[in-house]
Amino acid sequence: MSWFSNSKKTDQADDQKLLKQYLETGDLHLLGELFRTHSSMVYYVCYRYFQDTEKSKDAVMQIFEELIKKVGKQEIRQFASWLYVLSKNYCLMQLRSGKKMQHVSIDEFVEFPVNQHQEEDHEEKEKALTALEACIKALPDRQKQSIDLFFLSEKCYKEIVELTGFSLNEVKSYIQNGKRNLKICMEKSREE
Repeated sequence: MSWFSNSKKTDQADDQKLLKQYLETGDLHLLGELFRTHSSMVYYVCYRYFQDTEKSKDAVMQIFEELIKKVGKQEIRQFASWLYVLSKNYCLMQLRSGKKMQHVSIDEFVEFPVNQHQEEDHEEKEKALTALEACIKALPDRQKQSIDLFFLSEKCYKEIVELTGFSLNEVKSYIQNGKRNLKICMEKSREE
Protein backbone atom coordinates (compact mmCIF):
# COMPACT_ATOMS: atom_id res chain seq x y z
CA MET A 1 0.00 0.00 0.00
CA SER A 2 1.47 3.38 -0.93
CA TRP A 3 0.75 6.20 1.48
CA PHE A 4 1.61 8.84 -1.08
CA SER A 5 -0.68 7.91 -3.94
CA ASN A 6 -4.14 9.36 -4.33
CA SER A 7 -3.58 12.04 -1.71
CA LYS A 8 -6.61 14.14 -2.40
CA LYS A 9 -7.98 17.17 -0.67
CA THR A 10 -10.67 16.15 1.77
CA ASP A 11 -12.97 18.18 3.88
CA GLN A 12 -13.56 17.83 7.57
CA ALA A 13 -16.93 16.11 7.06
CA ASP A 14 -15.30 13.31 5.01
CA ASP A 15 -12.64 12.89 7.70
CA GLN A 16 -15.20 12.73 10.49
CA LYS A 17 -17.32 10.23 8.55
CA LEU A 18 -14.36 7.87 7.96
CA LEU A 19 -13.17 8.29 11.54
CA LYS A 20 -16.63 7.50 12.91
CA GLN A 21 -16.91 4.42 10.67
CA TYR A 22 -13.48 3.22 11.78
CA LEU A 23 -14.28 3.70 15.47
CA GLU A 24 -17.55 1.79 15.05
CA THR A 25 -16.12 -1.10 13.01
CA GLY A 26 -12.41 -1.25 13.83
CA ASP A 27 -11.78 -1.80 10.10
CA LEU A 28 -8.15 -0.78 9.54
CA HIS A 29 -8.84 -0.27 5.84
CA LEU A 30 -11.02 2.73 6.77
CA LEU A 31 -8.30 4.18 8.99
CA GLY A 32 -5.79 3.57 6.20
CA GLU A 33 -7.99 5.50 3.76
CA LEU A 34 -8.33 8.35 6.21
CA PHE A 35 -4.57 8.42 6.83
CA ARG A 36 -3.75 8.20 3.12
CA THR A 37 -5.63 11.43 2.41
CA HIS A 38 -3.29 13.24 4.80
CA SER A 39 -0.10 11.25 4.20
CA SER A 40 1.60 13.95 2.14
CA MET A 41 1.15 16.41 4.98
CA VAL A 42 2.57 13.83 7.43
CA TYR A 43 5.54 13.22 5.14
CA TYR A 44 6.33 16.93 4.82
CA VAL A 45 6.12 17.40 8.59
CA CYS A 46 8.60 14.53 9.00
CA TYR A 47 10.85 15.84 6.25
CA ARG A 48 10.95 19.25 7.88
CA TYR A 49 12.37 17.64 11.04
CA PHE A 50 14.57 14.89 9.62
CA GLN A 51 15.74 16.43 6.31
CA ASP A 52 16.01 12.89 4.94
CA THR A 53 13.66 11.30 2.43
CA GLU A 54 13.95 7.67 3.56
CA LYS A 55 13.80 8.49 7.28
CA SER A 56 10.74 10.60 6.61
CA LYS A 57 9.03 7.80 4.65
CA ASP A 58 9.81 5.34 7.45
CA ALA A 59 8.48 7.84 9.99
CA VAL A 60 5.18 8.04 8.07
CA MET A 61 4.78 4.28 8.58
CA GLN A 62 5.64 4.59 12.27
CA ILE A 63 3.15 7.45 12.69
CA PHE A 64 0.41 5.28 11.18
CA GLU A 65 1.21 2.68 13.87
CA GLU A 66 1.01 5.43 16.51
CA LEU A 67 -2.30 6.50 15.02
CA ILE A 68 -3.72 2.97 15.40
CA LYS A 69 -2.79 3.02 19.11
CA LYS A 70 -4.02 6.53 19.88
CA VAL A 71 -7.01 7.24 17.65
CA GLY A 72 -9.60 5.58 19.88
CA LYS A 73 -8.26 7.03 23.13
CA GLN A 74 -9.35 10.64 22.70
CA GLU A 75 -12.05 12.72 21.10
CA ILE A 76 -10.86 14.08 17.77
CA ARG A 77 -12.75 17.11 16.44
CA GLN A 78 -10.49 17.96 13.48
CA PHE A 79 -8.61 14.91 12.28
CA ALA A 80 -6.13 16.79 10.06
CA SER A 81 -5.06 19.13 12.88
CA TRP A 82 -4.88 16.27 15.36
CA LEU A 83 -2.77 14.19 12.94
CA TYR A 84 -0.48 17.15 12.33
CA VAL A 85 0.17 17.48 16.07
CA LEU A 86 0.65 13.69 16.42
CA SER A 87 3.18 13.75 13.56
CA LYS A 88 5.04 16.76 14.93
CA ASN A 89 5.21 15.22 18.42
CA TYR A 90 6.43 11.91 17.02
CA CYS A 91 9.28 13.65 15.16
CA LEU A 92 10.22 15.74 18.19
CA MET A 93 10.28 12.63 20.38
CA GLN A 94 12.56 10.86 17.88
CA LEU A 95 14.93 13.81 17.81
CA ARG A 96 14.88 14.29 21.59
CA SER A 97 15.53 10.63 22.29
CA GLY A 98 18.48 10.72 19.93
CA LYS A 99 17.11 7.73 18.06
CA LYS A 100 18.24 7.32 14.52
CA MET A 101 14.90 5.65 13.84
CA GLN A 102 15.53 2.95 11.26
CA HIS A 103 19.28 3.31 10.89
CA VAL A 104 20.75 2.03 14.12
CA SER A 105 24.07 0.58 15.11
CA ILE A 106 24.50 -3.06 16.01
CA ASP A 107 26.08 -1.72 19.25
CA GLU A 108 22.55 -0.82 20.33
CA PHE A 109 21.86 -4.37 21.46
CA VAL A 110 25.33 -5.87 21.75
CA GLU A 111 27.29 -4.72 24.79
CA PHE A 112 31.01 -4.55 24.29
CA PRO A 113 32.99 -4.87 27.53
CA VAL A 114 34.89 -1.77 28.59
CA ASN A 115 38.23 -2.39 30.31
CA GLN A 116 40.91 -0.02 31.54
CA HIS A 117 43.67 -1.75 29.58
CA GLN A 118 43.55 -1.22 25.82
CA GLU A 119 44.97 -4.63 24.92
CA GLU A 120 42.42 -6.48 27.04
CA ASP A 121 39.68 -4.22 25.71
CA HIS A 122 40.67 -5.05 22.13
CA GLU A 123 40.67 -8.80 22.89
CA GLU A 124 37.26 -8.56 24.57
CA LYS A 125 35.82 -6.68 21.58
CA GLU A 126 37.26 -9.31 19.23
CA LYS A 127 35.60 -12.07 21.30
CA ALA A 128 32.30 -10.18 21.32
CA LEU A 129 32.41 -9.61 17.54
CA THR A 130 33.27 -13.27 16.92
CA ALA A 131 30.36 -14.31 19.16
CA LEU A 132 28.06 -11.85 17.36
CA GLU A 133 29.07 -13.28 14.00
CA ALA A 134 28.30 -16.80 15.21
CA CYS A 135 24.96 -15.65 16.65
CA ILE A 136 23.96 -13.97 13.38
CA LYS A 137 24.85 -17.15 11.46
CA ALA A 138 22.65 -19.16 13.85
CA LEU A 139 19.54 -17.06 13.14
CA PRO A 140 16.78 -18.44 10.90
CA ASP A 141 17.42 -17.40 7.27
CA ARG A 142 14.77 -14.66 7.01
CA GLN A 143 15.81 -13.10 10.34
CA LYS A 144 19.47 -13.31 9.34
CA GLN A 145 18.79 -11.64 5.99
CA SER A 146 16.68 -8.86 7.56
CA ILE A 147 19.17 -8.23 10.41
CA ASP A 148 22.07 -8.14 7.96
CA LEU A 149 20.34 -5.62 5.69
CA PHE A 150 19.04 -3.48 8.57
CA PHE A 151 22.09 -3.26 10.82
CA LEU A 152 25.10 -4.11 8.70
CA SER A 153 23.98 -2.61 5.37
CA GLU A 154 21.95 0.14 7.12
CA LYS A 155 18.92 -0.30 4.87
CA CYS A 156 15.56 1.11 5.91
CA TYR A 157 12.39 -1.00 6.13
CA LYS A 158 11.20 0.04 2.67
CA GLU A 159 14.51 -0.92 1.05
CA ILE A 160 14.47 -4.30 2.80
CA VAL A 161 10.91 -4.90 1.56
CA GLU A 162 12.06 -4.12 -2.01
CA LEU A 163 15.22 -6.22 -1.76
CA THR A 164 13.65 -9.29 -0.15
CA GLY A 165 10.04 -9.31 -1.28
CA PHE A 166 8.94 -9.66 2.37
CA SER A 167 5.99 -7.55 3.50
CA LEU A 168 6.64 -4.55 5.77
CA ASN A 169 5.14 -6.40 8.75
CA GLU A 170 7.31 -9.44 8.03
CA VAL A 171 10.45 -7.28 7.88
CA LYS A 172 9.59 -5.61 11.20
CA SER A 173 8.85 -8.98 12.77
CA TYR A 174 12.07 -10.60 11.48
CA ILE A 175 14.14 -7.68 12.77
CA GLN A 176 12.42 -7.61 16.15
CA ASN A 177 12.68 -11.38 16.61
CA GLY A 178 16.22 -11.39 15.24
CA LYS A 179 17.29 -8.71 17.74
CA ARG A 180 15.73 -10.67 20.59
CA ASN A 181 17.42 -13.91 19.46
CA LEU A 182 20.76 -12.12 19.10
CA LYS A 183 20.51 -10.69 22.61
CA ILE A 184 19.73 -14.15 24.03
CA CYS A 185 22.57 -15.72 22.06
CA MET A 186 25.05 -12.99 23.10
CA GLU A 187 24.07 -13.35 26.75
CA LYS A 188 24.69 -17.10 26.56
CA SER A 189 28.07 -16.56 24.92
CA ARG A 190 29.09 -14.10 27.69
CA GLU A 191 28.13 -16.65 30.35
CA GLU A 192 30.30 -19.34 28.77
